[in-house]
Amino acid sequence: MVTVDADALSQVLSTVDLRLGVARRLSLPTGALLPIPSDAITLVYVAAGNVHGQPPLSDGCRLDVDPGSRRLTIEPQGRRDRLVAGDAFLLLGGSPFALQAEDDASLMVMDLELADAASTLRAVLPEFITVTGFDALEPAAAALAENMGLVDPATCPVRQGDPVICRMMATTVLLSVIRAWAANGCAPQGWPSLANDPFLDRVVDAIHEEPGRDWTVERLAGVSAMSRSTFAERFRNAIGRSPADYVTEVRIDAAKRMLEAGRAVSEVSRELGYASDEGFSRAFRRRTGMTPSSWRMANRAPVPA
Repeated sequence: MVTVDADALSQVLSTVDLRLGVARRLSLPTGALLPIPSDAITLVYVAAGNVHGQPPLSDGCRLDVDPGSRRLTIEPQGRRDRLVAGDAFLLLGGSPFALQAEDDASLMVMDLELADAASTLRAVLPEFITVTGFDALEPAAAALAENMGLVDPATCPVRQGDPVICRMMATTVLLSVIRAWAANGCAPQGWPSLANDPFLDRVVDAIHEEPGRDWTVERLAGVSAMSRSTFAERFRNAIGRSPADYVTEVRIDAAKRMLEAGRAVSEVSRELGYASDEGFSRAFRRRTGMTPSSWRMANRAPVPA
């Protein structure tokens, strides 16, 4: 069984930032197919019935949970093609896929869109994650998932705040699925290595620990113990973007959390290493489409009474 470092898991979960989370309830009659878009992130919770993958999900980790004793049995290479009520399935996109109902099934389907700063999630997770017995592992999140989504959205008008509340609910379920998968022994050895390269992992950790440092390519190459050109090429190939672009993503992600906590724009700007508030505002707006002040007003956590 693979043991996942709690701090590493927390770091992965803290990067998850949904721009959009829309849930819908679907009823699939026996034999019906539900195509899953290959260019989207989709989370499915099986509320009733049974479904299987087309193409098959192949071998993988299966979690068998005894609801009475809550005892967990792990089959690292168990078949997980068939999903039953209480199971959850996360598809990160990349390949054409569909779920087919073996008998009448009820599914909660969430269409998710990650914010730019959370795009590293695709790099540390496999193409799909299946959590069997999700309702026993994460009963609160499963109950939330089972009660999300309208059967007929046209019959119920959108109320004030619905998009924000739906996004927060979707985030809770998504984080719980990732935690259940990782914390219960299904993550591969070495997870969550972003680059699967210990030298580049050292660089990624340094950026996250000190996002406000003056991270030049030369300085990052020094952390990796590589030449500048070798480091830049290996980083782009492994992470999928330039070192400078990744530093900016981590900074903006940190800025969002600081602004949501009520920190002043100028304070956030200085702490994250920007030479001026104007430069920080431009970088923030390019990534989010909003100014830092607007983001803080829209997302600031409520103060307890």
